Amino acid sequence: MNIEDAIKGRISVRAYLDKDVTNETITAVLDTARWSPSGTNTQPWKVAVVRGNSKQRISDELIKAVEGGTKANPDYLYYPEEWIEPFKGRRFQCGMDLYGALDIGREDKQKRIEAGMANFKFFGAPVTLFFFIDKIMGKGSWFDMGMFIQSVMLASREHGLGSCPQASTSDYPDIIRKELGVSDQYDLICGLSLGYPDDDKAVNQYRTRREEVEGFTDFFD
Repeated sequence: MNIEDAIKGRISVRAYLDKDVTNETITAVLDTARWSPSGTNTQPWKVAVVRGNSKQRISDELIKAVEGGTKANPDYLYYPEEWIEPFKGRRFQCGMDLYGALDIGREDKQKRIEAGMANFKFFGAPVTLFFFIDKIMGKGSWFDMGMFIQSVMLASREHGLGSCPQASTSDYPDIIRKELGVSDQYDLICGLSLGYPDDDKAVNQYRTRREEVEGFTDFFD
């Protein structure tokens, strides 16, 4: 697979086949991603590969927290406290496209809740990767982490895998750190559902929209 196809063909997969992903395959993916760039080669990434009973326990605890009304306490603020354009409109359109693919109407609150809860079931993926970074690291290292996570997603495609990065799972980092025995010294950045895509599901057949290059680029000669 060439680089252009890997990037343009990547989607956030929200339905997976009931097919395991071996540790050997995951290791191969991470072996490629570890060559991602990082400032002064600090390589700030820490990864937990979670499956089976551990994944189920995390899922159960996350769902319990959400349904019980436990206030989210993420290690960082992912979204702005107040939305402005054009970001507000893009966010709205993204949600409309997703609900459209799931055939969920604007007034169907129950199905919207169920769609949201699917995040905490990892969309049925057999494996979830959690990405951590030491609290001592600065914003530049978070930039490095973004490149590393992108490399993981692209390298996964070489092995026929799909993925979905999930900031929603980092709303309750203490649950995940406790289950995995990860020190409080590490911030949880996000989870990444990983598995073989179920291409027959409509939720994997729609695409979000992208701004044309002219819309975000200025050339200076």
